[in-house]
Formats: sequence, structure tokens, C-alpha cells
Amino acid sequence: MLPTPSSAQAEQITAPVNLNTATASELEQLPGVGPVLAENIIQHRNKYGPFARPEHLLLVKGISNRLFKQLSDKISVSTSSRSAP
Repeated sequence: MLPTPSSAQAEQITAPVNLNTATASELEQLPGVGPVLAENIIQHRNKYGPFARPEHLLLVKGISNRLFKQLSDKISVSTSSRSAP
């Protein structure tokens, strides 16, 4: 019998990754995103500011239309900060 993921693991897998707050490790959980591409996303965000729309991910070196289509339902671009009020 295969182990089932805990609810926290399942939520991590299904919850969209916020491109504006995600760490490299979080970005690497996305299909097709490895360490180099995760670093490219973070460098783009640091240089140009937060992503305004998910489609702006296509401006990052290494993100193809094909990869973007795979990621589009797994990413978000909320500009809210991580800190609690």
C-alpha cells in the first residue's frame, strides 16, 4: 500500500505558487522548473519588480510558451506580503 500525502503536502502541491513571494525552493516544486530557472525568475523579479500578471513570466529567460502553459494553473502573482498583520 502506498503512503498518501499529508494534508499539508497535498495543499503545497495544489496551492498556486506566488511568483512575487516564492523562494527558489518553492519555485523548484513547479514542473519543469529547476535551480537555474528558479534563480532566473528571482533575478527578474528583483530587477524589474513584482510580476503584475502571470503572463509576465514569459519575459524570464528560459520560460517558453509550452512551459508557461504547463505552469499557468499552478502560479499566481498576488502582491500581498507574507507577513501577518
